[in-house]
Amino acid sequence: MQVHKTKIPGLLIVEPNIHGDKRGYFFESYHENRYQQSGIPARFVQDNVSSSIRGVVRGLHYQLAPFAQAKLIHVLKGKVLDVAVDLRKGSPTFGEYYAIELSDENHLQFFIPRGMAHGFSVLSDEVIFSYKCDNLYNKEAERGIIFNDPTLNIDWQIPDKDIIASEKDIILPTFNEAEHNFDFKVEI
Repeated sequence: MQVHKTKIPGLLIVEPNIHGDKRGYFFESYHENRYQQSGIPARFVQDNVSSSIRGVVRGLHYQLAPFAQAKLIHVLKGKVLDVAVDLRKGSPTFGEYYAIELSDENHLQFFIPRGMAHGFSVLSDEVIFSYKCDNLYNKEAERGIIFNDPTLNIDWQIPDKDIIASEKDIILPTFNEAEHNFDFKVEI
């Protein structure tokens, strides 16, 4: 596998080694020792899977410290635009976001360190989305930023009229109003 750095410190793209032939393909979606040797120190404790239809935007979600979560994102079926926003005070990229297309064709994974808000938009008819977390879900620590925040100005690659968002996500605060308590510390 190859690990590629992004413009945001600690935010990584993982390109697995795909072994394919006429029967299909095989790859290791996670191997703790190899990932740690490649600079991904997280010890994952929870796996989540979601299914969504075209036009859905989920996020931008995060949990406050000490319940923050690093995530390893992977699309099992379909295609998404995956987005991470740096919320770490003191980071040289505080308030910036990075977006990447993840699909069942490119098999890329996205490692999102603690201190980031995360969201995605569904660009295919259906998506099955999988992610590992290095900390358990904590409802009281759950926070978010509204997906159409004017400061962030994220292009979700879906026309505004076609966006499907949950009732919970459409009442999230803006970037400037959102509560966050992360300090910049690169663990990689």
